[in-house]
Amino acid sequence: MKIKKILVSQPKPSTPKSPYFELSEKNNVKIDFRPFIQIEGVSAKEFRQQKINILEHTAVIFTSRTAIDHFFRICEETRVTVPDDMKYFCISEATAFYLQKYIVYRKRKIFHSTGKFPDLVEVIKKHKQEKFLVPLSDIHKQEIPDLLTKAKVKFTKAILYRTVSSDLSDLKEIDYDVLVFFSPSGIKSLLQNFPNFKQNDTLIASFGPATAKAVKEAGLRLDIQAPMPQAPSMTAALEMYIKKYNKK
Repeated sequence: MKIKKILVSQPKPSTPKSPYFELSEKNNVKIDFRPFIQIEGVSAKEFRQQKINILEHTAVIFTSRTAIDHFFRICEETRVTVPDDMKYFCISEATAFYLQKYIVYRKRKIFHSTGKFPDLVEVIKKHKQEKFLVPLSDIHKQEIPDLLTKAKVKFTKAILYRTVSSDLSDLKEIDYDVLVFFSPSGIKSLLQNFPNFKQNDTLIASFGPATAKAVKEAGLRLDIQAPMPQAPSMTAALEMYIKKYNKK
């Protein structure tokens, strides 16, 4: 069996220079994109049940653009006016720039890191007098609260959005040679949407250790794994496998 059709469980890339398009063209394989999960915001009522007072905090930690969107959405829905002296600590420079959608950037105290949370914690440590609010998803990396606790900073976790399974009923059946997953939630969505799914000859590719673990715990066979030393990206791992498989 040769690999001819791949389903990537993410939105279609917006840039024409995506490595997935290159992979498709170079290896003559069809690649479809379909998000298996989606983000939905918690309601103002659900937020109030967390008994969090945003204005008791002097700084906000943002780990993603999604967190920024839902923080300002909740502020609007709960009629909270964010004070001008609120400080913002962002995981990366790109995340920090995204704040311009909601605030006058040059007039605010904004700090950013390299894209890695441990590095952001080093920046946060220099501002231990602040009381931090951390907007998060219901499924988030445990290292975020763990590292903040270890750094002995005052912080409150606020669950502002959640990851839910997409409705994939229009797919009817999974007729692909390879399914590509990037999170345990994607595996959960596959099994929720297709409770009778039988893997058989379908290859499963996963990115990251947590996703690989979820594949195995679901009783599925993991065929392609990334990142690996010889394949740092998912497209590199897929290409290696396609070249090997399609030669047979």
